[in-house]
Amino acid sequence: MKQYVVTRPLYSEDAFADEHEKIHRHHKTLRHHVKQYFTCDLKRAKNAALSLLPFIGWMRIYQLKEWLLSDIVSGVSTGLVAVLQGLAYSLLASLPPWYGLFTAFFPVIVYFFLGTSRHISVGAFPVLSLMVGAVVTRLVPDEGPPVNITGFEGLTIDEQRVMVAASVTFLMGIMQLAMGLLQVGFIVMYLSDTLVSGFTTAAAVHILVSQLKFVLGLVVPGLSGPLSIVYTLEKIFVQIEKTNVCDLVTSILIMVVVFIVKEINDRYKAKLPVPIPIEVIMTVIACGVSYAFNFRVNYKVDVVGRIPVGYESPMGPNMQIFGQTAVEAFPMAIVGFAVAFSVAKVYSVKHDYIIDGNQELIAFGASNIIGAAFKSFAASTALSRSAVQESTGGKTQIAGLLSALIVMVVTLAIGFLLEPLPKSVLGAVVIVNLKGMLMQIREVPYLWRRDRPDCVVWVVTCLASILLGLDLGLAVGLGIELLTVVFRAQFPRCSVLANITGTDIYKDRKDYMSIYEPEGVKIFRIPSPIFFANIDFFRGKLVEAVGFNPLRVLRKRNKALRTIRKLLKKGELQMTSKGLLLISSGPIEESEDESNMEELDQPTDFKDLPVQVNWNSELPANIHVPRVDVHSLILDFSAVSFLDISALKGLKAALKELIRVEVEVYIVACDAYILKKLHSCMFFDDEVKSSMFFLTLHDAMLHILEKHPVDSENTKVCEKVITTATIHGNQCNGVSSLRSRDRFVHVSEPETKF
Repeated sequence: MKQYVVTRPLYSEDAFADEHEKIHRHHKTLRHHVKQYFTCDLKRAKNAALSLLPFIGWMRIYQLKEWLLSDIVSGVSTGLVAVLQGLAYSLLASLPPWYGLFTAFFPVIVYFFLGTSRHISVGAFPVLSLMVGAVVTRLVPDEGPPVNITGFEGLTIDEQRVMVAASVTFLMGIMQLAMGLLQVGFIVMYLSDTLVSGFTTAAAVHILVSQLKFVLGLVVPGLSGPLSIVYTLEKIFVQIEKTNVCDLVTSILIMVVVFIVKEINDRYKAKLPVPIPIEVIMTVIACGVSYAFNFRVNYKVDVVGRIPVGYESPMGPNMQIFGQTAVEAFPMAIVGFAVAFSVAKVYSVKHDYIIDGNQELIAFGASNIIGAAFKSFAASTALSRSAVQESTGGKTQIAGLLSALIVMVVTLAIGFLLEPLPKSVLGAVVIVNLKGMLMQIREVPYLWRRDRPDCVVWVVTCLASILLGLDLGLAVGLGIELLTVVFRAQFPRCSVLANITGTDIYKDRKDYMSIYEPEGVKIFRIPSPIFFANIDFFRGKLVEAVGFNPLRVLRKRNKALRTIRKLLKKGELQMTSKGLLLISSGPIEESEDESNMEELDQPTDFKDLPVQVNWNSELPANIHVPRVDVHSLILDFSAVSFLDISALKGLKAALKELIRVEVEVYIVACDAYILKKLHSCMFFDDEVKSSMFFLTLHDAMLHILEKHPVDSENTKVCEKVITTATIHGNQCNGVSSLRSRDRFVHVSEPETKF
């Protein structure tokens, strides 16, 4: 085994600072940062342009011969999938199918210029589509009149729904754009992988239930709000006997075939040049069969129907709808960005380039604003579509641009070919693509075994999102997640450390057999910041670690001193060489004077007594003071990252209580910025001194052993320690104690150096 030996002086923080001069670093002021932010030169202007238009950066390095063919193949493949998913996800948004084609076109064009990811496919995302659908059905329900909104007059129900979807998408885009300009892309960090997993699993359940009406060929009104999924299932099962057998058989056939081929794609993806576009193939076949057998007339199958040729004229958002949908738009903005950024980050790591979260917010915000103006609904990225774009060889967003061109061709020229397509086929395709999200439920057993608070976040987020709706469920999940963070910080796992014999390493005394604990020394570690919420917990755990309440001991001692002074004054007690000698034989009444409690909390004062009282010796009858067997306490601050003002006050009070009962306190491995804050906040005084801070835990232990040599009468051997610091002259006259868990082992040693 490799070893190392270092000989150096024993350092307290003060000693180290005296011996080693620090570099003085000039910290920039707020004024300097503001001035620098608004300073403009040619270099900053160039960087700003490249940042705002990232496509310039990768277009300059575009390798035409090597990348163009791959981008063309990828663009065509992705475009075909985008057409199908656009039609399918429009049903989730409770809109006519062709509006999904708009979502697969306009946002892609905008993202080409503003986005930093080269591989994600922008367009409809099922979770966002479902959230849009919830807003649409709330304001324009299938049954009953719509909400009274100016601008709905004279519009059909589909036109009203398009206005709602476009307006909420516009508002969502404004929120994303504002967050990007304000540089708050970090907000996505508050959505943990566990929360997103539980949320998307719940969304998959909602999507599955919403597609059952198409698969079964039933007429079920769209519902939104808490327990909407329960009411939807109720309406489905009430009329289950009305199931359209043709829709059901078609859906099952589509799902089985697509599922099998997708599994083949996954298993043999290394051997296949491109994944088999089974959804597109089955859609084409279904269109042909439906047209040939006239499913709409002969079997009463609900089909896509008329798809208008070309694009509709742009429209402005309805401001009244903004007020009605602001609460839903914000979680949509967060979820859309979080999912897209997560996927983009995966591909950026895989292909070794950098993405900018704030620029992504700007890109998606602009995409949704411009897309909403042309009647598309909320856009993000679909995992399956992005996987197609990347796995078919896509190198840049040229592939995305070509996929948009494919969608444009369908919209302008060949959209009529999709008119006989049964909606049950679209529903079946959507359900099959939910496999990845639904299988996330397998994470629950793993989380339960590894991290139960995270498991609670997953389960609560999933259940709340299923029962209360996606918007409220996300809020509940975020609240539970923040509570777990607070819980972990407020109630950290504190521990008492001990020396691992033969080393300068200190670990939790409960975890190791062979440990060395000098008598009268306690080492306490708190692995968390100390702040207003956990300072009381910290003090409580500290009392448990030392085994006594220092404030109670201090008050008992001061009460005992009052009694001793009274007895001395009456002549009933004398000071002798052996200690306090009681002269009278009558019982002694302990002082119960509580008139001035503040005096009891002050340091014990022996100035008017001939000798100092030894509190651990035997005292006269009826004078009871708790025994304190700890003479030194080491606080390991290596994991303490900050202290707030409340914590400073609480810590200082705790230190004073310990010092006043003659316990020497040492703080080790304290962060330099915390030390600086302690000095600036006037933390130190005549009792709490800066000399109590030591560089390392072992430095403090060696200092204690030098100051309090091991008592040769109580132990037989001094444990030999391999140490990184040698203190010459600190010997225990050949004796010390080695504690192996709860038993003492005695070993003879001629000499020990610490």
